[in-house]
Amino acid sequence: MIANILRRPVLFTGLVITLSLVAIALLSLVWTPAQPSKMQILLKLKPPLSAGLFGTDHFGRDLTSMLMVGAWNSLSTALVAVALGASVGTMVGVFLAARRGWAEVIGMRICDIIFALPPILSAMMLGAFLGAGRFTAILAIATFMVPVFARLTFGAALQIWTRDYVSAAVGMGRSGFAITFTHILPNISNQIIVQVTIQLGLAILTEAGLSFLGLGMPPPAPTWGRMLADAQTYLGQAPWLALLPGLAIALAVLGFNMLGDGLRDLLDPRDRT
Repeated sequence: MIANILRRPVLFTGLVITLSLVAIALLSLVWTPAQPSKMQILLKLKPPLSAGLFGTDHFGRDLTSMLMVGAWNSLSTALVAVALGASVGTMVGVFLAARRGWAEVIGMRICDIIFALPPILSAMMLGAFLGAGRFTAILAIATFMVPVFARLTFGAALQIWTRDYVSAAVGMGRSGFAITFTHILPNISNQIIVQVTIQLGLAILTEAGLSFLGLGMPPPAPTWGRMLADAQTYLGQAPWLALLPGLAIALAVLGFNMLGDGLRDLLDPRDRT
């Protein structure tokens, strides 16, 4: 397995990037160079290396610490949202593939309706009822993820239902529930894993957008999206305030996308070289 990873530069690079980000996020739980919310007005807008590794913001807060904690807030929110959306969407997809008929028609039309509502718009509507916060962001992202995984698992499961061994299981009188969990899910798990990885990058980008609009975690918890929003006023005076969180978001999305592409190639049964 390790040799296969090393032979695939896209997979290896994506794995290094994502593991590095995860390590930084976990490290922020036990250590940061400074207290992320500590304001030092006398040190405001210090450039990188003059006050800490990446300088300070307009309140004199240490940007290195804020980026580290922001990595945890962004990654944890994205992970929970994708896990929730993937779980619900996968169950919906395999259920529709097993039942077909009217259930398939209604389920797919509901997926179309959800697809028509971008996660940002969904979060704005949820925020009107629930208020802005991490729960609203998670719910909005997860809601958008459900039809993605429902359609993926539905299409993949339909292919497995046509296999001879599944037909034999049906002929033996096994229930659709039993066939789904013993034959369908194990055979589509690779596709689900790849999709989860790719959707994590999209979830991080969406969470950043929600935080930028003030629909994410409330202050003073640092998030990459809010750091970008706060930096707008100081783009000419302190461009690093926007550059650093922007690069962090881009790097996280790139890492998960490369990891997903690499896993797709690695887990492809047609390519075992």
